[in-house]
Amino acid sequence: MAAQSEASEKNDGTVVSPHGRRHRAEVTGSGEPRLARLRSGEATLGVIGLGYVGLPLAVEAAGSGARVLGFDVDRRVADGVNRGRSHIRDLAHETVAGLVRRGLLSATADMSRLEECDAVAICVPTPLSKTRDPDISHVLAATEAVGAALGHGQLIVLESTTYPGTTREVVLPILQRSGMKVGDDFFLCFSPERVDPGNDVWKTGNTPKIIGGVTRRCTEAGVGFYSRFVDRMVPVSSAEVAELTKILENAFRAVNIGLVNEMALIADRLGLDIWEVIAAAATKPFGFMKFTPGPGLGGHCLPVDPHYLSWKMRTMDYRTRIIEMASKINAEMPTFVAGKVREALNGVRKPVRGSRVLLLGVAYKKDVGDVRESPAMDILDHLERDGAEVFYHDPHVPEWSTRDGRTLRSAPFADDLLRGADAVVIVTDHSCFDAGRIFALSPVLVDARNATASVAASRRTARPQRWIVKG
Repeated sequence: MAAQSEASEKNDGTVVSPHGRRHRAEVTGSGEPRLARLRSGEATLGVIGLGYVGLPLAVEAAGSGARVLGFDVDRRVADGVNRGRSHIRDLAHETVAGLVRRGLLSATADMSRLEECDAVAICVPTPLSKTRDPDISHVLAATEAVGAALGHGQLIVLESTTYPGTTREVVLPILQRSGMKVGDDFFLCFSPERVDPGNDVWKTGNTPKIIGGVTRRCTEAGVGFYSRFVDRMVPVSSAEVAELTKILENAFRAVNIGLVNEMALIADRLGLDIWEVIAAAATKPFGFMKFTPGPGLGGHCLPVDPHYLSWKMRTMDYRTRIIEMASKINAEMPTFVAGKVREALNGVRKPVRGSRVLLLGVAYKKDVGDVRESPAMDILDHLERDGAEVFYHDPHVPEWSTRDGRTLRSAPFADDLLRGADAVVIVTDHSCFDAGRIFALSPVLVDARNATASVAASRRTARPQRWIVKG
């Protein structure tokens, strides 16, 4: 890609857009009038799916001065945005409301309005089916809607994580029913989301963004548009490279967490403190990256995305052995934690059946309210099957829906809440939790996050080789 006057290209291919993040893509074709709007900043962006990925993207683009029209099948979500309300914890109501007042952000459930958009980002969920196979039904539905409204010069970008080949093999054929030519009449890219809920430093605008097009011109069109509100674009040679890059990022974390979780199981058998082992290893200034064990993986990426690659490779007669083994180990951790609760209660001569067990934190990570794929759900199921009465406290999750359709509500935090439980389990170590208070008042404590380590050490009452820190 030739260097441009409004952006600089680094030797590694990344495009850095200073002073307004402008970049002029040299693309020509029958969609030139629309491309001119993409380059000038007068384009309208459509964002399909206003969840943890879509709404932050919409807000970032609108904040740069672009007009953004959000689409969501849930009218309540669209109506909430139009009222200036944010359902995403990392986005303040005031931010959304300000963009709505300025006429830069609005939302709708009417997919026919996609024809108003110069660029469309597809940010819909890609969950797993009950058989752990990819479920791209939301991507298919969104693509059908885009295809029905596709116009000359439109830029279509899939941001939903999926298996390599989805953009070219699934999305492209649907759009080509229009009779238009990709790379000339319309432009198609894959640009994976990199959202980290609760991260106050790295947001949509300052996180480097990977993008790969179905053709070179598609990539250039994508870089030219996103550069207006993303500081650093990282173009790659194809959509497939971009798709695999996203899965590599998450598989890297999942595999390393799987390794350290297995080491935690090993250390437990040996009667050693895994956190002491990790702290010692982390003093090595090279060749080691610190990961910590926990009750299991959660969120919309790590427990899900590697399975997309595993499924794809099975269709090519290849098994992703390391990824699959790591997934199995990580999936076993809620069972391990539930077993530690049983062990703790046995230590004070109480059966699990009939015991009151308090879960502290049910979100999948600290300081967020996201419960998607949270290991807390599996821990709840294990303990309830054993006859325990399970309740929870999480200031970020006021209500929690169980797999059998019940709605649990967070119990107000108080000294009596801790004293009244037969066992307390720290599942998510929110920053607001008072470790000293929890340690002092819990009759039995199982700490799956090592949150009370310093308190336990100072009082010399813990059994540090165990996940049961007090019992």
